[in-house]
Amino acid sequence: MAEPALLSTVQMERLAPVSLASPCPRIPRAHIARQPGCCAQHRTDLGCSSGPVSQLPQKNPRRAHPADRSHSRVSSAESLSLDGFWMEVEQIQQRAELREEDGSGGEGRPPEEGETESQWLQDTGLSDLLGGLGLDSHHRGLLSTLTQTQVAAVRRRLAIYARSARRRYKAPVRDVRDIFGGFNSGETPSENGHSGMKWTQLGSGSPKSPPAAEPEGPQAQAGMEQAFHMDSAYSEQAALLLQRGRQPTGGTCAWSKGSLPKFRIPKGRLGLTRIGDLSSQDLKKIAALALIELTALCDVLGLDLKRSKAGKQKAAETRLFGVPLEALLEADRKALPSTQVPLVLQALLSCLEKRGLDMEGILRVPGSQARVKGLEQKLERDFHTGLFSWDEVHHNDASDLLKRFIRELPAPLLTAEYLPAFAVVPNIPDLRQRLQALHLLILILPEPNRNTLKALLEFLRKVVAQEQSNKMTLWNVSTVMAPNLFLHRGQPPKLLKGREKQLAEGAAEVVQMMVHYQDLLWMVSSFLVAQVRNLNDSSSRRPQLCDTGLKTWLRRTHADRDKEGDGPEATPTVAKIQVAWLIKDTLEVPLTPSTKVAHVLRQFTERLSPGLQGQEGNEDKDSLLPRSRLRKSADIVLYEVGGNLSEHRLDPDAYLLDLYRANPYGAWVIKQSPP
Repeated sequence: MAEPALLSTVQMERLAPVSLASPCPRIPRAHIARQPGCCAQHRTDLGCSSGPVSQLPQKNPRRAHPADRSHSRVSSAESLSLDGFWMEVEQIQQRAELREEDGSGGEGRPPEEGETESQWLQDTGLSDLLGGLGLDSHHRGLLSTLTQTQVAAVRRRLAIYARSARRRYKAPVRDVRDIFGGFNSGETPSENGHSGMKWTQLGSGSPKSPPAAEPEGPQAQAGMEQAFHMDSAYSEQAALLLQRGRQPTGGTCAWSKGSLPKFRIPKGRLGLTRIGDLSSQDLKKIAALALIELTALCDVLGLDLKRSKAGKQKAAETRLFGVPLEALLEADRKALPSTQVPLVLQALLSCLEKRGLDMEGILRVPGSQARVKGLEQKLERDFHTGLFSWDEVHHNDASDLLKRFIRELPAPLLTAEYLPAFAVVPNIPDLRQRLQALHLLILILPEPNRNTLKALLEFLRKVVAQEQSNKMTLWNVSTVMAPNLFLHRGQPPKLLKGREKQLAEGAAEVVQMMVHYQDLLWMVSSFLVAQVRNLNDSSSRRPQLCDTGLKTWLRRTHADRDKEGDGPEATPTVAKIQVAWLIKDTLEVPLTPSTKVAHVLRQFTERLSPGLQGQEGNEDKDSLLPRSRLRKSADIVLYEVGGNLSEHRLDPDAYLLDLYRANPYGAWVIKQSPP
């Protein structure tokens, strides 16, 4: 599955929302933003304590000593600059966009007792465990891939559901011990071959949260590059720290642009995997495993993973604004089948990139309400006919339309179900563990939401890159965009009534992390890829291939391997690579410990155009590819297809021999990169 590509012609690339009976009162900015000494309370206000967090904590009225200010995750200057958040809320209210709720929106509602656990088991593919039958091969295979912390999370949800069911129905419910019996979770190796960390299983009592790390000053972390390990489960990493009595190394520091630490992901011999490198079929399994892992991580940290139940969505009376992402994409794909981000959003982002990136106050300065209303009506009428012109659209009006598009989605872009979980992220004391939780939440998002969020974050990063001219720092952009992502349709949830300052800081911090660390967040952890491989292996069936044209060739390849008596244990000395769009013969490369994917692509390029290297103005008549295509190495990619993954675009730095050992029944296929 390719990365969501934006049109080249366009040139651009859960807070539990509860419906309110009446519009929220206007929040006075001065009272919130200009309280003397209030910034010293931010860490306490946001619930970053070492104790278990079952709900968002009450505001601490204690006035902190000035010396404590350096421990705040938000710097003192930024703490006093939440004006952007409150201005955005006021502007939403001034436009009279708040409306009476009829219960048909997508904001969600608090789930009933036991409902959360039932839905969780359904989303993770384990709902059949609630029945009276024993473990089938699929569930046994899934459970066998889980780490001990993940198994503990599953057992806890089953136990909670069983207690709830007994109270409600007063009927026998399967005991957790009947389901698991003598089942033991194995030690799951990571994608890059390292063993998962062992940990003593969680007890039946409430988990204790890890001790908070001593805060480090910004000078200790500013500009430093730290390792962000993805080769073992995050919950196992956290549990091991607890078991050894060690504190996380991420620490807390002043949250200004200059002090955000840099993270790098160490590459194993199988390389790195991005979300767009996997097929939709395997990504669904990644999402289920990520939900189990997120739950396990929150259990270890002592956090309550909040979740809301999505409400019913009212049928849209418009064609663009207030329309579900799925409906927009369905309509757009009638014209452009490969569309993964709504075309109207692409057009808005393109308009802002062309004329608004370097304009001072972009996203913060509002447009004309009259013009914006007129533009919205014109877009609804003329956009799909191609008659709408963007040439005269003012950049401030376009930014208002962008924020309105996001805010007026029938369900929040971060989804009604998981918006509360996004809101809990700032409650985690350690930055690295906050990123781990946020990373898993991104993987859980539905594909349309994730692709749309990716396009938005890429644009916001471009805005921040022009900070010198537009005066919009990373924090400015985060405070302005947070209300549009966290206050669905501009309405603050009842859960945080009276805690508006916490809401503002926490929401802005999450947006800040998503913008700054988006390259990291759009990776797939190698331990999750390894679990999918093990799950597919244990299911005793090979995944359905995405490219049906390759089935015959792959079947012949496996038949030849069986005739020669070669099994997974027999490592070949030569790798045979098939070319997907030029089915003539195979490319053979030596399969040695030092052979990388990049070597295969280089050899393929040289074979297609012999003698082309270093020549200018000459076109090889025997070349199978246009020279312009050969110059772009990113246009030619190597996939592993079949075996224990449906389809996987390989990292050029991955080693072929290790890939073979990870997936001996797969095949390697060279393809052209999707446009």
